[in-house]
Amino acid sequence: MSSLHGAQTDATYDRAGFGARSRIGTRPAIVVVDLTAGFTDPAAPTGSDLTDVVAATSSLVEAARPAEAPVVWTTIAFTPAELDTLPWLVKAPGMRGLVEGSDAVAFDHRLDVRDTDHVLTKKGASAFFDTGLATVLRASGVDTVVVCGATTSGCVRATAVDAVQSGFGVLVPRECAGDRAEGPHEANLFDIDAKYGDVVSLDDAVAYLKGI
Repeated sequence: MSSLHGAQTDATYDRAGFGARSRIGTRPAIVVVDLTAGFTDPAAPTGSDLTDVVAATSSLVEAARPAEAPVVWTTIAFTPAELDTLPWLVKAPGMRGLVEGSDAVAFDHRLDVRDTDHVLTKKGASAFFDTGLATVLRASGVDTVVVCGATTSGCVRATAVDAVQSGFGVLVPRECAGDRAEGPHEANLFDIDAKYGDVVSLDDAVAYLKGI
């Protein structure tokens, strides 16, 4: 396991037994977390320029189609009533703009979202929390989840944690995850790779899908 945190951190994690490789299966699904305008438009309060992440994720989804891997897209969207009741919106009031039916919760127009894909609306960070995602994946025979999207330190990390806790192998292609700041992005990729899944290159993820 390598990191930006130095040899001492690597030695500490190695001694603790973190960083082993995940059990990756032969029936993957792609879970694209919250690549909506509210996160990919830098003009949005919760947004940043994720052009490269959108392009990399598009490449991954394109590779998943011939492998017949299910593709799941998630969005965060709140009703007006939820804006004043959910504790998360007290902690993160910038997300109050993610209102059902608004442009902010629409998928980035550069993404190939199809009618045959699964689309889930969530109210929390994890794509698994109160969405039925685990049931959808198990019904499709999925054993491995490839997690993409935004943000690395928030919903991507939460989804990776819940994926492995739900019994799935986890891959996170580095180029397919993005955040508002580099520090939280790198720290959470390190943590995911140490404890919850394998952080891999986009090329390796595409090769895995083409080898199915």
